Amino acid sequence: MTLTRALARALAVHASASFGLMGNGNAHLIEDLAAEGVSFTAVRHEAGTVAAADAYTRVCGKIAIATTTYGAGFTNTLTALAEAAQARTPMLVVVGDAPSTGLRPWDVDQEMLAAAMGVRTHSLSVTNIERTVERAASYAARLRRPVVLAIPYDIVSATAVPPVAPAPKPEGIDLSDPEVLAALTASVAQQEPAPSADTLAPVNAALAHQIESAAHLLMDAERPLIIAGHGAHLSGASAQLGALAGCLGALTSTTALGRGIFPNGQYDLGITGGFGQAAAMEIVAQADVVVVVGASLNQFTMRFGDLLGPGTTVIRIDTEQVSAPKTKQPITHQLLQGDAREIVASLAHVIERDRARAQLEHERHGDWALPRGTTPWRETITGLEPGGALRVRDGGAEICADGRLDPRAVAQRIGEMLPQDRHVTSDGGHFLGWANMYWPVASPERMVMVGTAFQTIGLGFSTVAGVATAAPGTTTVLTTGDGGGLMALADLETAIRTSASSVIVVWNDAAYGAEVHLYGEMGLDQGPMLIPDVDFAGVASALGAQGVRVSQLSDLDALASWVTSGARGTILLDCRVSRSVVAEYQREIQRVNGLNV
Repeated sequence: MTLTRALARALAVHASASFGLMGNGNAHLIEDLAAEGVSFTAVRHEAGTVAAADAYTRVCGKIAIATTTYGAGFTNTLTALAEAAQARTPMLVVVGDAPSTGLRPWDVDQEMLAAAMGVRTHSLSVTNIERTVERAASYAARLRRPVVLAIPYDIVSATAVPPVAPAPKPEGIDLSDPEVLAALTASVAQQEPAPSADTLAPVNAALAHQIESAAHLLMDAERPLIIAGHGAHLSGASAQLGALAGCLGALTSTTALGRGIFPNGQYDLGITGGFGQAAAMEIVAQADVVVVVGASLNQFTMRFGDLLGPGTTVIRIDTEQVSAPKTKQPITHQLLQGDAREIVASLAHVIERDRARAQLEHERHGDWALPRGTTPWRETITGLEPGGALRVRDGGAEICADGRLDPRAVAQRIGEMLPQDRHVTSDGGHFLGWANMYWPVASPERMVMVGTAFQTIGLGFSTVAGVATAAPGTTTVLTTGDGGGLMALADLETAIRTSASSVIVVWNDAAYGAEVHLYGEMGLDQGPMLIPDVDFAGVASALGAQGVRVSQLSDLDALASWVTSGARGTILLDCRVSRSVVAEYQREIQRVNGLNV
C-alpha cells in the first residue's frame, strides 16, 4: 500500500468531506481519498480549499479536509488558513511538501509559514501514518485549530510500512526482571496520568464558590442581561441559556454568530454591537449585571467601549482565561472558566435552589408565599412585540441622490423573499451590516462569516461549496461585495457548480466601501478606492447561473419568481447600491478614528 493510500484510509476515519485543487503534491492523495469514500469537491483557487472546509465545519461541526500542492499551492492558502486559525475552526490541511532530501528552488519552508499563524504541522513518513493522523485530528478537535499534514514529494508513492501488531498480552509479568521493569517504567512515563480526585477537588471547589457568588449577584440584579456568542453554540448551551434567562427574567442578546441560540426570542434585543439597533443598544447600556457566554467581546461587539454603562458587573463564562473587555466606563469583571453548558446550568440550579429554600423558610414561619416581587425588567421594555419599535429597521428610500439603490431597502426586500430553509455565508467588507441587520437567522450554525476574524475579503464565493456540502437540502445565501467578489471570481464557477440551490447577493457600490468611508472621509484621494462598474450578472450568466442586474427594487421580483419556481440552481443579484449610505458599525469606526460624522 502506498503512503497516500494509507494516508487516505487514516483520514477517512476522521473526515468524510474534502475540498481541494489538484497539483503535483496531492494528485495521488485525491485519487486515494475517493477510493476510501471521502467526497471531494474541486475549487478553483487554493485559498478556496481552506475557506470551503472552514465554512463546512462551521455549518455542520464536522472536521473537513483541505488539500493543495506544495510551494505556490500552499502559499496561496495562507490568508484563508490565517482566518481559520483566528476563527478557531478545526480542519486538516493536507498538502504536498518539499522532498525529504531538501528544498528545491520552488519550495518554501511551509512549516515555518504555518507556525507564523499559530498552525501546527505534522510531516508524514512511511511509518506511523495512522498515529500521525490521529494525533493531528485529536489536536485539531481539542484545541479547535487547523492542522497541516505535509507529504514530502519524494515519498508520495513509497510503500507505507504497516503498523506493528501489538504483542500478545502476557498472562503474568515478572517485575523481578530488570528489562521488564524498565520497559514498564518508560511506558508509564510516556502516558499522561489522569488527574486525581485530590487534584481536581480544589479546582472544582473554587469554581463552585465562584458560581455561588455569581448566582447571588444575578439574584440581586434589577436589570439582568445575558449575551451569548458562538462559543455558547459550540458548547450546546441553548436550552440552559433559555432556562437561565427564564428564571432570572432577563433580557437576552447575541453576537452576530450567536443569533437564534435562545429558545425564546420574545425578550431578545437582537445583535449586540455595531450590527444592533441603536435603541436596543441603549437598553443594553442600562443593564446592571450582564452574563456573557462564549463571546470574545471584541471591539465591534463592545462598540469600541461604549456598549456597557458605568458600574456594570460582567460575569464572563469562557473556556479560556480571558481578560476584562475594554470599556470607556468602569465595570466589574468576574470570570467563570469552564464549559458554558455546565456553568450556565449550575447558575440556574443555584438560583432555583436558593429560591426554593427561601420559599420553605417563609412557609415555616407561617407565610404561604413569598412577598410579591417587582415586575421583571424585561416586562417593562416596550417595542419587543412583533412589529414593535425594537423589531423594525429603517428601510431607507428606494433610490439615493446618486441614482443608485439604498442598500437598506434592498436588504429589507431580499430578507422578505429568501427561502425560510437557508444558510447564509458572508464575505468581509462594508456590506456586512446589511445582511446582519436585515436578514433573520434561525440558529447560529445558519450564519457563517468567513473573513471577519482575520479582517480579510475575497473568500466568499468559495464558502458556498462548503455550506452546500454540509447542508445539501437547504438554500445557500452568499452576501459579498464587488471588491471581494473580484478577488474570489475564480470560485464563482465553484459556487454555481456545487450548490443545488443558492442566492448570491453582490453589493456593487463600485468601490472598496470600507476604505471610502474611512480614508476617503479623512481626505485621501478616493481614486484607488474606486472600482469601475462590473457586470457580475453577466459573468454569472456566462457561467450558467441566472444573473439579474438590480437597479430598482422591482428587479428583485426575479428572486421571488425563482423561489416560487422551486429555488433550484443559482441566482446572482448584482445590486447597484449607493455608497452614500453608511452602515452604523462603520459609523462607529469613523467616530473612533476621530471623524465627526
